[in-house]
Amino acid sequence: MITSMRTIVDLPNEQLGALARLCEKQKISRAEAVRRAVDRLIKESKSDQEDVGFGIWKHKKIESRRLVEKLRNEWSHR
Repeated sequence: MITSMRTIVDLPNEQLGALARLCEKQKISRAEAVRRAVDRLIKESKSDQEDVGFGIWKHKKIESRRLVEKLRNEWSHR
């Protein structure tokens, strides 16, 4: 199991400058800022995956409750 890893990241000057100002303002290292950003990206990604089913019936022509009743009726008549 990897406990930590050193990596090289190429950032454009614009991002590098903005990152330096942010780090100075928050009194954190560049490495800490990058760790926080990666952590936030991972959490957002997990959140996006959890919402995959939300609104899935939005474009259906039948209400979900009616479809479930229809399917249950088919199963019970076999």
